[in-house]
Amino acid sequence: MGEQWGGLNIGHLYQVLDRLVRDGLIESERQPQAVKPDRLVHRITPAGRAELDRWLNEPDVRTRGYRDDFFLKVVAAAQAGDPDTLAAVLRRQRVHLLTELRSLAEAKAAAAGSPVVALLVKAAELHIRADLGVVDAAEHDLTPDALAALRLSAAPAATPDTRSSSA
Repeated sequence: MGEQWGGLNIGHLYQVLDRLVRDGLIESERQPQAVKPDRLVHRITPAGRAELDRWLNEPDVRTRGYRDDFFLKVVAAAQAGDPDTLAAVLRRQRVHLLTELRSLAEAKAAAAGSPVVALLVKAAELHIRADLGVVDAAEHDLTPDALAALRLSAAPAATPDTRSSSA
């Protein structure tokens, strides 16, 4: 699926294949080759098919909620109360997202031969556009007045001094 999925770590792939064999979800057969090293062919087992079917029939549930590093930066910048700091965080994120969006145009052209890869690229594009929407919302909603109100609500409340002044 190319770079949109991320790089393939061959060592990790073999660990996963070994685990699948150990768990009875796939079986492996060594096929000798004349010139090259033996080829290892993997086939899904009936238990593997059942596990795949179970997995495909479950919705994908977010394990981390909606927390991500960008949102944490927005929270930190907003809590700091400095409109310039927040604007800089939002500006840098917007530039990064627009750069990613441009790079997806090249990926989209390369994915023309595979509808699955094209869908992956489209999903990436939709995620980036949604993230740009969050940047837009932050710029709209986190005004200097809103930041000032955050500062006031975060300030410790004044408590009366109940200590005795006599010594």
